[in-house]
Amino acid sequence: MLWKKDIDVAAWVTRFTVGEDYKWDTLLLPYDITGTLAHAAGLVSIGLLTPEELTQIQATLADMGVEIEAGNIVVRQEDEDCHTVIESYLTEKLGDIGKKIHTGRSRNDQVLTALRLFMRDQLAVIVAQLVEVTNACCALGDTYADAVMPGYTHYQRAMPSTPALWALGYAELLLSDMTALQHAHSQINTSPLGSAAGYGVPFLKLPRAYTAEQLGFESVQTNVTAVQLSRGKLEMHAMHALVQVGATFNRMASDLILFNTAEFGFVTLPAAMCTGSSIMPQKKNPDVLELVRANYHRLMAEMQLLLTLPANLPSGYHRDLQLTKESIMRGLLLTQDLVQAMAQVVPALQFSTENMKKATTQELFATSHALEKVLNGVPFRDAYRAAAAELADRQDDDAHNLAAQYQVVGYPGQTDPMPVRKALEHHKTWLLDQAKTTR
Repeated sequence: MLWKKDIDVAAWVTRFTVGEDYKWDTLLLPYDITGTLAHAAGLVSIGLLTPEELTQIQATLADMGVEIEAGNIVVRQEDEDCHTVIESYLTEKLGDIGKKIHTGRSRNDQVLTALRLFMRDQLAVIVAQLVEVTNACCALGDTYADAVMPGYTHYQRAMPSTPALWALGYAELLLSDMTALQHAHSQINTSPLGSAAGYGVPFLKLPRAYTAEQLGFESVQTNVTAVQLSRGKLEMHAMHALVQVGATFNRMASDLILFNTAEFGFVTLPAAMCTGSSIMPQKKNPDVLELVRANYHRLMAEMQLLLTLPANLPSGYHRDLQLTKESIMRGLLLTQDLVQAMAQVVPALQFSTENMKKATTQELFATSHALEKVLNGVPFRDAYRAAAAELADRQDDDAHNLAAQYQVVGYPGQTDPMPVRKALEHHKTWLLDQAKTTR
């Protein structure tokens, strides 16, 4: 029997129930301070704290913030959570004033307030990072607009492409990913503060709209039962957007790993993003890109937790939901690492125009030959067969003629980074708006 072993049961229970939550709560300390300051201002507005007491709380928490920034205050396992650390600090410094700070709050709405503030900031950071990567893709579009390379389907050479088209295709996906992140930001930007343990607070007329405005939230979850019902669900909005980012970079990394092989030789990766072998002196391994590719699956695993963990739980709070916090925080920080990796890799990519040109063989232009016949009145299916039969005998240097063969913007030889750059302005404006709102 577990309980018959020679073990301190209370210590074991603390370790098991707290888990690694205290480590994540250390990251939430500054956000919990922000939420506490707004809550304290709300208590002043309903006469439960005096303006003078608020001033003391503000000064004390400012000092605490400095200590946190210096690394002198962290959440320990025995503290259990960041809320305890803050309340204990205020009580130690201010006595009875500190004891008042939890009035009208539960750790349930307190942690969600801090977590949503954290999520809001981190989503904006990721959007800013993606703007950087998208700009780098546009720069590749400028540099390699006329450089031909094979395009592939089923791992077989299919039709001509260009590095510019490759890069701008990913840039367009990243624009979509940024939109998804901004939508998730809007979904989670609603205030849970004042819902307490999920059923409101008797007697106290907490100014929920006021504290939401103080914290820059766009709205309030009015019916307080919605707060715990949305736990894990709102995090899912954010995680789904993070998975979209991971999916884009998973395929970009796969392309670059393949293009970097000696068999392809299309691209040279930055040396700083590669590692060596412990036994093979010649090796230059694309480890960073391989981990970018692999960590998409870790994001998927976190999304699976958020999808399934709240399922079948009755309404109200359950300790099961504690795990959703770690999941979304881990996902946010991991995604930042993935984007940062690509922000280092993409600007430093060097495509080999010579190797790509060698690989751009005549079969890539079979569709072009068929459609050229169509323009001369041959039915497509007849042109298709004729082009296939003539392929071995053609010697034309079609690779120099992409701009003549393709007439539509966004086709090989007809790329233009400007539409992507214009679309990026919307995302830059959004970032500026968020900075103003949350300042």
